[in-house]
Amino acid sequence: MPVDQSLVGRTFPPTAPHPITEEQVRDFVAATGEEYAGGPAPATYPIVLAFDAMNAFLEAESIDLFRIVHGEQKFAYERPVVPGDVLTATLTVGSLRQIAGNDIIGTTSEVTDASGALVCTTSATLVHRGPEA
Repeated sequence: MPVDQSLVGRTFPPTAPHPITEEQVRDFVAATGEEYAGGPAPATYPIVLAFDAMNAFLEAESIDLFRIVHGEQKFAYERPVVPGDVLTATLTVGSLRQIAGNDIIGTTSEVTDASGALVCTTSATLVHRGPEA
């Protein structure tokens, strides 16, 4: 069953506040085979929050994660993420189209700090495979 077009423009509740620690950043960097030397988190670190926001969106709309293929991801920064930040992500569905029985969902997640200031915006394209896929 296709995803409902009425989702376009809908904003979902923010994720729970996520304190950023050096240990979390070190673990994230280690997962890429590198060593963390301190300082800002890698440019891709906000995917941690964006993924939480995406999972909450999928759960709220009863969309099965196993039917999702991640098509694209972009990050636009206002400032780097650093240990000590407390961040949340708020997901908005920006576009939705159907192609060959699949839903192509465009989302943006605004990642903000504890003061509400924008830290970065992530954009993702999600492909929701149809039942025949």
